[in-house]
Amino acid sequence: MTLHLHDSAAGAVREFAPLVPGQVGIYVCGATPQGSPHLGHVRAQVAFDVLRRWLTRSGYAVTMVRNVTDIDDKILTKAAEAGTEWWAHAYRFEREFGAAYDALGVLPATVEPRATGHVTEMVELIGRLIERGHAYAAGDGSGDVYFDVRSWPHYGELTHQKLDDMEPAGDADPRGKRDARDFALWKGRKDGEPATASWPTPWGPGRPGWHLECSAMAGRYLGPRFDIHGGGLDLRFPHHENEQAQSRAAGDGFANYWLHNYFVTMSGEKMSKSLGNVLGVPHLLATHRAVVLRYYLVAGHYRTHLEYSENSLVEAEAAYSRLEGFVRRAAERLGRTAVANVSAGFAAAMDDDMATPAALAVLHDTARAGNSALAAGDDAALESAYEQVRAGLDVLGLDPFAEPWASQAGGTDTARTALDVLVRARLDDRATARAARDFATADAVRDSLKDAGIVIEDTPTGARWVLEGEH
Repeated sequence: MTLHLHDSAAGAVREFAPLVPGQVGIYVCGATPQGSPHLGHVRAQVAFDVLRRWLTRSGYAVTMVRNVTDIDDKILTKAAEAGTEWWAHAYRFEREFGAAYDALGVLPATVEPRATGHVTEMVELIGRLIERGHAYAAGDGSGDVYFDVRSWPHYGELTHQKLDDMEPAGDADPRGKRDARDFALWKGRKDGEPATASWPTPWGPGRPGWHLECSAMAGRYLGPRFDIHGGGLDLRFPHHENEQAQSRAAGDGFANYWLHNYFVTMSGEKMSKSLGNVLGVPHLLATHRAVVLRYYLVAGHYRTHLEYSENSLVEAEAAYSRLEGFVRRAAERLGRTAVANVSAGFAAAMDDDMATPAALAVLHDTARAGNSALAAGDDAALESAYEQVRAGLDVLGLDPFAEPWASQAGGTDTARTALDVLVRARLDDRATARAARDFATADAVRDSLKDAGIVIEDTPTGARWVLEGEH
């Protein structure tokens, strides 16, 4: 089976065929750093990080572009409320987003452009649209420039909407528009706005519209036509619809596939700042392992809503610990062998529109078989299971021996080594008691360890221990 992906524009799963054999270009909408990142923000980046890893494992050279929208109405408003410069406000939270991505094992983008660094490309794109009759400067002297939606007969094709059924665009003063649905390409500077938040253009000083930014940056780094554009479901309209319209109206082919991840919800509602149900990533990382948070995000299919509860992270901890425990026990027996190829079952799941729940089910089944092989002393079967589980975890960004988890586990490994010395001393006492047929003492040792959360496993090669939840 070859890779198939759900294309939002087609409304169906399509076989993936890159524009250039062996190469894939991906553009993913990144942070608008008006505040701290929450779980909903990072879900998109984890989902597309998994796609990138799978494409790389499948032999493609991947160029990943993830933008930063560092100039925006909300950034200006939030900065003013905080009494700080807008650019300092944006940079502060841009660093928080970056720290969250790093903590959750999201690979660095090939390039992470900021909107403020690409105004030249944006002005050039507006010029092309005006020249082709798809954009116009407002006649009121405001400096605003709009995209003329009625000039583009394909407007609405991404989200399958009719123009007359759409709500008016709320991103600029409607008085300068020909149609209420026309959206802003450029926003002329208004009274009270900081001078540093505007750039000179033929239409007057101002700043870019949100939608224009991504079209210009995607074109700068991926060219006029590229393979995949991704982002959260909430961006389909108006953001992605407008991106596609302005880019194609300017003569660019733009994205060949559109992928959208669904929301993280609480009590059935989308996680957002406006609802007040935000769970900040730094807060969650203070009480949960980052790798468990990533497991939780990966365990749900990217095209399903992921309902959050505290119990869901408890369940994720238990599930990941079972895989982690198997990998560590097998590595202790075999040594850390190189990551091999994934199993056919895992590959089939990932090729089926990145079906990560099915892929994880394959890994859990393989780990159970590996545990049985470990208990039976079947090293050949153990090695096969171990390599397949590690290879799959590597694709999902969950391999406990890979970065950043290997570094983060440094302190844990030190503590585990010390615990191992103490537990083995007790296991020696138990072995001595059993040899003397003093089963009461042997059982007492086993029970005292169990009360401490340590489970004893008797194998053909001797007793070994695991923490409760790892077996």
